[in-house]
Amino acid sequence: MNQQELFIKMALDAWNVYIERTNKLFDSLSDGQIAAEVAPNRNTGTYLLGHLAAVHDNMLPLLSIGEKLYPELYEPYVRTPDKSGQNTPIPELRTAWNEVNSALSVAFEKFSADDWFTRHTAVTEEDFAKEPHRNKLNLVMNRTAHLANHLGQLTFLKPRG
Repeated sequence: MNQQELFIKMALDAWNVYIERTNKLFDSLSDGQIAAEVAPNRNTGTYLLGHLAAVHDNMLPLLSIGEKLYPELYEPYVRTPDKSGQNTPIPELRTAWNEVNSALSVAFEKFSADDWFTRHTAVTEEDFAKEPHRNKLNLVMNRTAHLANHLGQLTFLKPRG
């Protein structure tokens, strides 16, 4: 394994750890628990589940994998704050979360080492020539940090004691 492959493995291992931890948490929570606020006057678990599903769904076109599976989630869960009228049932959000992450996982396995260091679609070719670190692997690393942040919030939904 060369250094490039090692770096890819490290980044994807972190991604997979956070996906597994988040799945474990969501699987342990009832729909009623997910519907609660993570703290008084803060986001609900429902909103965070929808937000994470929408952000990960947006990775499909950003990484040139394909079209979004749930484009209808982007506006209410990314562009709009919680408690602004979102009403997607939690079971549907759970399905979206699982299907999007499954699609990402399948695609990630097909990427070559060189694929990971190509630009994602939010970067122009001109900008990428100046900033080659704005590549697909960097996007996954960024989204891993994003997921870790929201997982920290979601842990407050778990009953204590």
